[in-house]
Amino acid sequence: MSEDSKKEILAGLDRPLRIGTRQSPLAMAQAEMTANALLSTHGWRPDQVELVPMVASGDKILDRALADVGGKALWTKELDHALGNGDIDCSVHSMKDVETIRPEQFILAGMLERADIHDRLVGAESIEALAEGAIVGTASPRRKAQLLRQRPDLDIRLIRGNVQTRLQKIESGEFDATMLAAAGLNRLDMADVGVEISDEIMLPAPAQGAIGIEVQSGDRHVRHLIRAISAANTFRAVIAERLFLKQLTADCHSPVAALATIDGATAHLRAEILLPDGSECVEDSSTFDIGDVSAPAILADKLLGKASPALKAIFGR
Repeated sequence: MSEDSKKEILAGLDRPLRIGTRQSPLAMAQAEMTANALLSTHGWRPDQVELVPMVASGDKILDRALADVGGKALWTKELDHALGNGDIDCSVHSMKDVETIRPEQFILAGMLERADIHDRLVGAESIEALAEGAIVGTASPRRKAQLLRQRPDLDIRLIRGNVQTRLQKIESGEFDATMLAAAGLNRLDMADVGVEISDEIMLPAPAQGAIGIEVQSGDRHVRHLIRAISAANTFRAVIAERLFLKQLTADCHSPVAALATIDGATAHLRAEILLPDGSECVEDSSTFDIGDVSAPAILADKLLGKASPALKAIFGR
């Protein structure tokens, strides 16, 4: 049997594996990373994978906060429709943009190695260096609350659009500064853009820097193919962060930060919840065995237990 025939058998398909993705530059870069991981791991030819880009609703609505018009589902619903219909075999997501509760029809089959988890500030050398009353653009309730916690004088305004669009708004003077994820900038070969903010100052969003791949729950073959490229510790860390989110019943309006790290068989989870204006922040951490799926929820309840009535109300408590 020829080597090519063996590869076709491994693929288990008589056509390319179709990878669904949003068509923004960053999303396409992440899909390319997924495709390259599959090619390398399985020894496939380049023509054995196919990217299927599509425009997400979240990319069309640029004048409002997504939390006000549908939340994170606006990033996933077109991909979900295509995956559910069998038009694609898997979909690639930036995990921080994926709803905590997903349709049972799909399963998260794997994640690529997590990238830089930090935020970067564009427009100033540090948060302290921002001018009094500086206009800072962000669409993230977490970033807004964390910035106002340190600098209540800042004028935080909604900024939407892809990375290039946001940078243009800084260049034009429409905004003085913005916050962007280091992982996204790095994936766009823009590692020199912005100044890294320590996670001791701004704890990242849950799942920041992680790329996840979903497949249909019943598609065992594609699940197996994706599992082979999955980074185990990234998967464990992000699942812990998402379990924390699930217990909070957090949504797109909720200023929440969480970061799990894995050391052997032990997980360490740091987390915080904030009022939108940054006037209250409750933080804590937990260390637990990686097999303990209840520990993230216990930490969430602990934070809520220490929160004021106003902060609890953010999470419907």
